[in-house]
Formats: sequence, C-alpha cells, structure tokens
Amino acid sequence: MKTIKRIGILTAGGDCPGLNAAIRGVGKAALGLHGIEIVGIRDGFLGLIENRTLSLAKSTLAGILTVGGTILGTSRVKPHRMEIKGRTRDVRDAIVRNCAKLRLDALVCIGGGGTHKNALRLVEKGLQIITLPKTIDNDVEMTDTTFGFDTALGIATEAIDRLHSTAHSHHRIIMAEVMGHRAGWLTLGAGIAGGADVILIPEIPYDVEKIALAIRRRSQHGTNFSIVAVAEGAMSRDDAVRFQTVRARKAAAKNQETVLKAKAELADLDRQHAGNTLRLASQLETLTGLECRVSILGYVQRGGAPSAGDRLLATRLGTACAELIHEGVFGVMVAARGDSAQPVPIKDVAGKRKNVPMDHPWVRSARAVGTCLGD
Repeated sequence: MKTIKRIGILTAGGDCPGLNAAIRGVGKAALGLHGIEIVGIRDGFLGLIENRTLSLAKSTLAGILTVGGTILGTSRVKPHRMEIKGRTRDVRDAIVRNCAKLRLDALVCIGGGGTHKNALRLVEKGLQIITLPKTIDNDVEMTDTTFGFDTALGIATEAIDRLHSTAHSHHRIIMAEVMGHRAGWLTLGAGIAGGADVILIPEIPYDVEKIALAIRRRSQHGTNFSIVAVAEGAMSRDDAVRFQTVRARKAAAKNQETVLKAKAELADLDRQHAGNTLRLASQLETLTGLECRVSILGYVQRGGAPSAGDRLLATRLGTACAELIHEGVFGVMVAARGDSAQPVPIKDVAGKRKNVPMDHPWVRSARAVGTCLGD
C-alpha cells in the first residue's frame, strides 16, 4: 500500500455550520498524528479544475472551529457537466491530471447529496476519495445525522418560539417556512421542538381542508391563533400526484427524448411550486377567517457559528476520516453511527436520499401531541 503523504480537501454544495470544524478535524489529526500534508482546494470542484489551492498548516487551522461557513469557499460545479464558454464538458480527466500535478495521494470531499454523486464519478476515474456528510437537511443516506443539521434545527426552533407571541397577540395564523425541498427532517424537528400546531413536510402531501379544519377546531376551543411550520418542498396531494406521475414517466422512459421531456416538465412543476407557502396562506385565510402571515426563514438557518453538537460531530467525523486515510481506506463516506464513526461505500450513498419514514418516532410523537400533519 502506498504511503499517503499529501491530501487535498474541499467543501462543495451549499455552505452550512460545521464545515470549518470538519476541515480542522481532518487537518489537525492528519498533520499532528500522521504527518500528512494538507492542501485546501478553493471553491469546491471548481478549484480542482482551475488549480486554486490554499496550504492548510496548523496556523491556518487555528481559530476556525467556531467560525461559520467554510474558509475554502464552495461551489455547485458538476465535474462531469461543467459549462465552459457556453458548452457543457466532462472535465473529470482534467481533474485527475491536476490532482497528479498537485501531488495529491487522496482527496477529501465534504458535502451533501450532489457532492457524493460527484465524488463517485471521480472514484470511477481512479481517484482515491473519502467523503464527509454535511447538510442542514439531514438527508444524506447511511448516516445517523449530518453536521449542519443541529445548528439549523436550533435556529429554526428559536424562530418558531419567537413567532408564538405575535400569533397569540394578534390572533393570527403565522406560517414559518423552513428550508427543505425534498426532505422534512428540519421542519419536523423544529416544528415539534417549537410547539407548532401544524407541520407540513414533503413526505406527507397535505389536504388544505384538513389543515383548515384543525385550525378552526382550535378556535372553537378558545385558541384563536396557530403556528404552521411548513417545509419549502411541502405540497398538496394534487401537486404530489402531478410530480409522481412525471417522475414515474421519466423512470420508465426508454429513450433520451422522453427523459429530456420529463425533466423539462419537472422543472416547470418546480417553477409553478415556487411561492407555494404564500398561496397556502391565502387559502387558509379564506377557509378559517383568520389573518395569516408568512415568515420565510431562508438562509439565516444555515449561517453563523455551529452549535456545540455540530462542532463535536464534525470533529469526530473529521478525525475518523484522517485515521481512515492513514489506513488506506478510500471510496467511502465517514458515517455517524451512534457514538462511533464507520466507513460506508460512497456508491451506497450517491444518488439516494434519506427521507422521513412515515413510522419515524418523530412523526408518531407529533401525532401523539395533537399536531396536524396535513393528512
């Protein structure tokens, strides 16, 4: 087995709290315990294409544990489909050559779903890669949790807490739109922790009449306000059927023309779905007779310093990553499993999404305390 002397590390996709803690965990353990040199790649996979790097000495890693975002920068570039001068090109071979020029024996990729797909595509080109799971959505498969989630959960919960007083004082429905296009972990967790009366997540298509009925019943019992936690990707039953129909057609397609047509239809449905929370608010005003106001939490959920939980998780997975590199274990993601960290094949992670199961304890708990889930 070739001795690992020099590795690269990059952060890709959306930023989130805990990225710098993970960089620090990998870097300090690799440098201090194993004498492995660390090269930071700027702006995700784009930096590999353009050969833009940052030396990660111990002095560079000092003081970044509590800092939000990523000192390396990030991007959403796809190596197999990059836009260059108006043309889409596969630049994976160029990345392999650049890694050789940089004398990188291995590459650490920190990111979510898209990053794992891109990492797998580079593994297929022969690069030695190991990944770490990050995202505030907590939707990376094969890991108990992702760093970034705990911080975002706390921020969203605090926002819902603060909305209670306004809703109560003005006898209104207050809707808090929480991030999460395809997975409802963040909305479900924050909704339960913040005592939301209605929680709407992508995994459970809603019936607006049932939401209105739950709110009217609260009014009949003397509680003339309600808090609704709604994920960006939450949708009505009718909309869900439309999406499912087109996705099924795409999956069953036998030629590229049909696939492209289905992709265009899905993109159009996504555009139509934009602003869904505001439309739902208008519907609820009509059906309940109560004023409805919307608070869109947006990017504030993934900004700022990481929580203690995310610092611990990112450091634990980062140091485990350095140990696996030293042992020559590649082609894996470092997954959180209980109090330990375990390597799982990237091919078992890429292209998959961890959605909220209908029998998950959080779902059962929400129903048990009388929360309406829209169904």
